[in-house]
Amino acid sequence: YAGDKSSDENVDFLIEKGKLLWEQRTNVEALKEADHFISLASNKRPLDFNLSILHSKIKFNIAKNIEIDPKLKDSLFLVGAKISRKAVLNHEKILLLLNESFLDSSSKVLDVINNSPKEVVPGLFWWAENLAHYLVEQPVIERLNNRELLEVLMNRVLALDPGFNYSGPYRFFGQLYTRIPGIELSQSEIYFKQSIDSNPEYLFNWISYAEYYHQKNGNREQYNKILKEILGRDINQYPEIMNDNYFSKIYARKLLE
Repeated sequence: YAGDKSSDENVDFLIEKGKLLWEQRTNVEALKEADHFISLASNKRPLDFNLSILHSKIKFNIAKNIEIDPKLKDSLFLVGAKISRKAVLNHEKILLLLNESFLDSSSKVLDVINNSPKEVVPGLFWWAENLAHYLVEQPVIERLNNRELLEVLMNRVLALDPGFNYSGPYRFFGQLYTRIPGIELSQSEIYFKQSIDSNPEYLFNWISYAEYYHQKNGNREQYNKILKEILGRDINQYPEIMNDNYFSKIYARKLLE
């Protein structure tokens, strides 16, 4: 029992350390170390839902904000998606729904996602967000094959918590609908405008609008205008999203090069 207790305290220590480093993620080394500690803790507590979601978010941030190698980027997004998928499908409330469903396996998962409770929203979101980013560089057929899963995941988030991650579901559909053939671009703009109207302070909403919608639509002037405007924003104004906005400004500069 004493061994269990000290092992538990060790894991608590790893989590605490990892979370502290995650809060300092504008420092590249801190972000990598956060990944290291949270990874170790996750291996010890594979069924800890919140821990897995943090791990998935960290993978997303490393892929999106610091990894340069396209292949490594993709593999990080894919790992992030798999971590969230596993966390969702092992959540006690989801296991109950899976046991009650009589559908075959692939339909069963979609059906359960469709009926999932609010507790798993972070898992659904980061599963979809990582997977969608992974699919950007994959053949169109891959995106089409995963379209239903992505839509079901994010529609559930939209239904349960539309403001999650600073209007994340709206931003997500804005991006997705510029990447799938046969969908009117105006659909994408409606979602982007909703994310910006709800959370104008979250710079990634603006960047996504420029990068996905204006670039695809060939609106060079609009694209440049939004990105230059972002560079002039004071990120100290919103301390709780300063880390994300810091990376958004760096990304805007990169897109303008």
